[in-house]
Amino acid sequence: MKIIKAVINPFKLDPVREALSELSAFGLTATEIKGYGRQKGHKETYRGAEYEISYVPKIMLEIAVSDDLVDDVVNVIIKNAKSNTVGDGKIFIIPLNEAIRIRTSETGDVAL
Repeated sequence: MKIIKAVINPFKLDPVREALSELSAFGLTATEIKGYGRQKGHKETYRGAEYEISYVPKIMLEIAVSDDLVDDVVNVIIKNAKSNTVGDGKIFIIPLNEAIRIRTSETGDVAL
């Protein structure tokens, strides 16, 4: 099992979520975050004054999947989150040792 963490643009959340729901019946967690990558933020002008925005708003998706679904989930995220501009995001794949469904105490892939 793996945890897939994807940092994407907020306006790409709905297309990614819809595409993932068509792929399979697993859940995801979406969290509003702020951060920066290579671009180190950006500058905006408001009423003639220039402001530097150090942290860019993003969405972090966390998805627990069985090993056989990792490539499919990653490909769906890339396809639907990509805008071909700087700041499209990143995907991290992390090993998941165990999953337990609290209601039934099921473990492993069954608990996902």
